[in-house]
Amino acid sequence: MKVFLKAVVMFLSVLIWMPSIYCAETTNCAGIEESQSKYLADNQYNEFVDSLNNSKYADKVSQLCLEFYTAQARYLQLKYLEETQSWDDYFTNGNDYRQQLEQNAQKVVEQADTNNPLRLKARLLLWQFHHDQQDAFTQTSLDDLVTDVGAYAKAKSDPELIKSLADSLLAYEEKAVARRIYKLYVDQLAAGKITDSELKNIAAAFYKEGNLNLSESVFDIYIKRISKTLEPGNFIKELFEIASLFVYKPQGLYDMAYAEGIYAQIEALGQKDVFNQAAIYLRAFNLEKLEDYKGAVVLYSQLIQLYPDTENFDEAVYKMAMINAYALANIDQARKYFDLLAAKKEFSAHVIASFYQLGLLAQWEGDLAKAKEYYGLLLENAADKYPLIVAQGKDRLNEIQDNQQLGYSLKTFLDLSLKSDNLLSEMGKTELRSSSYVLDKDQKVTISSLVNMPQSGCNQV
Repeated sequence: MKVFLKAVVMFLSVLIWMPSIYCAETTNCAGIEESQSKYLADNQYNEFVDSLNNSKYADKVSQLCLEFYTAQARYLQLKYLEETQSWDDYFTNGNDYRQQLEQNAQKVVEQADTNNPLRLKARLLLWQFHHDQQDAFTQTSLDDLVTDVGAYAKAKSDPELIKSLADSLLAYEEKAVARRIYKLYVDQLAAGKITDSELKNIAAAFYKEGNLNLSESVFDIYIKRISKTLEPGNFIKELFEIASLFVYKPQGLYDMAYAEGIYAQIEALGQKDVFNQAAIYLRAFNLEKLEDYKGAVVLYSQLIQLYPDTENFDEAVYKMAMINAYALANIDQARKYFDLLAAKKEFSAHVIASFYQLGLLAQWEGDLAKAKEYYGLLLENAADKYPLIVAQGKDRLNEIQDNQQLGYSLKTFLDLSLKSDNLLSEMGKTELRSSSYVLDKDQKVTISSLVNMPQSGCNQV
């Protein structure tokens, strides 16, 4: 029971309630709200409705308030009966409760002006009711709600009420409609007397709440504003800060497409060397996770050319090789990058994995002598640091020595990904997965790349 009461409180605050001030503008519902709180604390729905029907309220509150709170009480009562499985009352009186709900809410809609908050609350209540019933009026009631919100937004500056309605729609997973309502909210914010810093803080707050759609909408307005007032250097700094919020990260919130859009804006400003080593890596990694593999290769290539001493050199080269091989079916280009790593004298995980990849490509192409050579280099230089890749190298050598073909799953994978007419990227089945990017001091890193296909033994780091 306590759990249900908590749920009712959340429901009232998130889905139904708007702050009292919104009703007070055109109707005085404060007395009813106070009475409702007392009755609903003990789930006394019938008693509350009886109190609304009592004439003692007639001179104190408007009829619109009486009608709305009657409808709302019946809605909450039906939810309570369902939650507590009080089926006797539900089936005996449920139809009467529904009828009262619809009739009273509809009266509010018909009698209230478009600039009356109660009308919007009644529209929302009707839509929630039809949505829960999954009846034929769900879409119509949603359309009516959106229409009335639009009219209200034109008539009054009331951003918080509009945001509350959008929050309610988002709670019901109506993301597309919620975004439209949030747009009205953002427009009203921008039209008000709000500073750039306040606008930025609002956008950041929505980000922290996990409302990325609303955060991005506010950031868009903020970016448009500061583009006209800040000098280019400071403007670019702000853009990088925003992009860092939305760029891909192993944990936390991100929107890779939005981050890339910000990076594209920075690039379009045309300033040279504005992307430093960390920024190039972050953007490349973000594009990789966005599955824009061609774009990722371009940036990884730029990274190693501009910063050949970068600590991400081996990782960037290896990823370029893997993308060319398994996403773009460009074996020659892939081999070029694998060879670049294989020629190094320091045997990082990426170098060892490159020996395996070169051996695998040679084995698939039928050059078994070359394959044995690369697998031998793998075993010679891996020592005891990389037991998994050593085991895979030994498996491949055993296949060659026993005159066996590659395992069926592995061969099928290679056939599909390495033949240009079977480009996995065009089939939407390729995904290279990597972990961690910019490291804190002394933080260890684990890097892995794989193609989102059945287990193939093809990827090691």
